[in-house]
Amino acid sequence: MACVHAELRAVPDGPSPERLRALGLYKSVVLVLFLLRQNPVQEVAAELFGVSQATVSRRWNMLLPVVGKVLNRHVPEPAEASAGRVVLVDGTLVTTWDWKSEGTSMFSGKHRGTGFNLQIAATLAGDLIAVSLPLPGSRHDAFAWRQSHFPEAFVDRDKLGDLGYIGTEIRTGRRKPPGRDHSAGDKEANQSVNTLRAAVERAIAHLKDWKILATRYRGPLTRFPTIATTVTALAFYKKGW
Repeated sequence: MACVHAELRAVPDGPSPERLRALGLYKSVVLVLFLLRQNPVQEVAAELFGVSQATVSRRWNMLLPVVGKVLNRHVPEPAEASAGRVVLVDGTLVTTWDWKSEGTSMFSGKHRGTGFNLQIAATLAGDLIAVSLPLPGSRHDAFAWRQSHFPEAFVDRDKLGDLGYIGTEIRTGRRKPPGRDHSAGDKEANQSVNTLRAAVERAIAHLKDWKILATRYRGPLTRFPTIATTVTALAFYKKGW
């Protein structure tokens, strides 16, 4: 936390002390991290920090992109982070409010809810490698994979994914043949793939320790890409990249 605060102070175009007088820079950064970590309504954060909801909103809008900008240098290039490793890939839905203006574009039939599709890459040990930019939840994993920067970043890597990636270059389990059961060989192969894939599910769970990705996101959808990249940077910063 102190390191983040120090790096923020060094940002040339960062917020001036006068604009942060109500809380000060350090507590303002703590406030932003608290909002990301716990995803409370702003009124609750305001009461805990002893300020108005309007002040919470201003600090959030002002500092969120700055925190992301400062920590972005801790995010490794996916090709570098995956060098010499098998890449596990999975998609996850970050749920949002069901905004009527978006129609059905955010609705995921697989998860029966509205939100953003994030593609997550991890190692066999469950270490995070990369997080894609968000796409509407109606997009299935194979489409989201192709639209991300992952295919180019992991072009020379062995890759494993679930059945949602059939038709891509990712190795998956075997789909059940129409009208027949899996063969003994297919069952064994699928079990092996699923055992290995458990590591990427752990990586997703750790990423969602930041509750703004684990509980329903209530803010403007246009702000979510900044939130996703900031939480990704925080996850790598915590790992010491």
